[in-house]
Parts: sequence; C-alpha cells; structure tokens
Amino acid sequence: MPPTRALYGEPGFGIWQGNFRDILVDRRANALISDFIARKIRERVRDPAVAEKLIPKHHGFGTRRVPLETRYYEVYNQPNVELVDINETPIERITPTGIKTSDAEYEFDLIIYATGFDAITGSFDRIDIRGIEGRRLKDEWRDGPQTFLGILVEGFPNMLMVMGPHAGLGNFPRAAEYSVEWVTGLVRFARDRGLTRIEATPAGVAQWTDHVRGLGEGLLMNEIDSWMTGVNHNVEGKQTRKIMRYTGGHPTFRAHCDAVAADGYRELTLA
Repeated sequence: MPPTRALYGEPGFGIWQGNFRDILVDRRANALISDFIARKIRERVRDPAVAEKLIPKHHGFGTRRVPLETRYYEVYNQPNVELVDINETPIERITPTGIKTSDAEYEFDLIIYATGFDAITGSFDRIDIRGIEGRRLKDEWRDGPQTFLGILVEGFPNMLMVMGPHAGLGNFPRAAEYSVEWVTGLVRFARDRGLTRIEATPAGVAQWTDHVRGLGEGLLMNEIDSWMTGVNHNVEGKQTRKIMRYTGGHPTFRAHCDAVAADGYRELTLA
C-alpha cells in the first residue's frame, strides 16, 4: 500500500523503507524525494549555510544509509555545536588538546573516530581463511564475493557463514536467527548421516552469485560509493563498487534456502 501522509513527519527509517519503491530505482522519483528531504532539512536547520552542508549533493536520498535519527538536525541549532566540513578544511593532525584542520584548531575532551566501515566482507578479510590447496578467501573474493545462499563458498568445505555476503538482507538480529537455524539444520542433517564434509558446488555458487548480481542491477544505491557497495577509501583494495547484498527480500531468500533443505541439500557436495 502507498505510504500515508503521516509517514513524512516520521524520523528515521520510515520514510526510506516504508515509501514508494520507485524512489530507489527511478531517477526522477529519487530526485523528487531528494528535493523534499532537502527542503525539510532547510526548515529544521536555522543557519542556511549549515543546512546546505547537511544536504547530500553527490547521492540521492536512500542510496546511502540514512540517519536513524531523533531530532538529529535540530542538534545543529544548539550554540555548543559547530559543523566543520573536512572536505573544505581537511584534518592536518591530532594535537595534545584536540584536532587541527587546515584553518583552525579545536579543543576536545573526547574524540570519537568514525572513519567509515569495511563492511560485509571486511571481517572475513581480516582473518587469513584458507581453503583447499591453501586458497585464500580474500583472494577468491578480490572481484567481489561469490557464495551459495550467502552461507557456503566453493573450495572452503565446512565453512558455514551466518549473515555472510549475499545472504538475506534485513534487521540483523532477526535475519541472523533464520541463518543460524538453517545452518543448524544442515549440520544436524550431516551428523545424523555420518557425513563430515559439506561444500558448495561451482555451479551452485555461480548460479546464486549471478542471481544476486541480477537483483542488484537497476538499484540506484549500487551506483553510489558506500559501505553497502563495498567501497571504503580508507582501506586498500576497497575502491571499486560491487554488488555485495541480496536485495530480493528476506521472505524470498528464506524460500530459496527452505527449498534447498527440503530437497535434501542435493545442491551441495556432501561426503
């Protein structure tokens, strides 16, 4: 059903995830919602110059993660808050008392470092995961992750990922619960039959990876540099966009996984 008018006064994810779906695939629709958001930011932030800094200029609304906010923009109206754009005045160094930019020095009691996310494959890259014949997972995923259901990787037997790349996207605690249950069912299936080796097939991985990439085509968010497309300019080798996430919806993802289980996991190599 179309979103209600009340939705537009709701902070956070409501206006993003409960909106008309074309805002994430149609450029004209996205331009309309982006203009609407810009006007609302200008209403909420008193200083026009600050408001303009807070309005995204290089991506449309929803193509990057939006603030899960409660009066976030009103904070910039407080006299004790100053917004510094480090694109205009880059940070030069950390000092004993704070931070020095190219045009000023700021004193702080506390500095919180938030330099970006090496998300989705970052945690896997930080472990030297080796498969058959010493194959390194990081090397296998150099051009983007390749998985079966976001859970298994060909050439890495008995490695079962919970919420790995290409798994069903959703609220993580709830989405991860399903993956845990599916993996538990697979392990129980193998144990009950005396099996000790579980592995994805090349064909299964190729089919699922192509399916995930096909679903991601046409989504405006996959045309933007962000942690959701595997880009982090602070991390070596993470400067190229890739389709990293399954975007077919969690109910459909579950249906795929349930079908594999119901068929006795015959799409896997079991021994």
